[in-house]
Amino acid sequence: MIKFCPQCATPVEQRIFEGKARPTCPACGYIAFADPKVAATVLVERHGKLLFIRRAIDPGRGRWCFPGGYVDFGEDPVAAAQRECREETGLEVAELALLDLAFDGRVIVITYLARVGDGVEPWPSDDADLAGWFGPDELPPLAFNSMIRPILRWQKEATSTEKLQ
Repeated sequence: MIKFCPQCATPVEQRIFEGKARPTCPACGYIAFADPKVAATVLVERHGKLLFIRRAIDPGRGRWCFPGGYVDFGEDPVAAAQRECREETGLEVAELALLDLAFDGRVIVITYLARVGDGVEPWPSDDADLAGWFGPDELPPLAFNSMIRPILRWQKEATSTEKLQ
């Protein structure tokens, strides 16, 4: 993690604080906390198919995921999800609904649901080299395990909606 205090540049020591060893400055008392990263993703649905992008970078290069990425400091997660979707697919999504929240021990992943209509076609950009629509029975190889539960929730919701019609 860190070796020097970001406030006074003194070498830090591992000290117990709130039951955990944390980098602590012996000079000024600064305590460093390792906070998880936060990512925001968008499960984009159109006529029973989901939008996936193929990752052009690691981690997960060559595998498929929802448009998404890290939330910038001070950025609203909804705005981050919209920004990442626009950067990676060119799609402007609105009216996002919270679908899932996952934690893998390092990253908190917030997944939103967005629906788009006809005539909306993605074009891959930024971290993606391909984009495409996939039905529930034709899902591509997934880049991240954090996508499984949102897909299952979406499928359950789609099945429940079909039964009502």
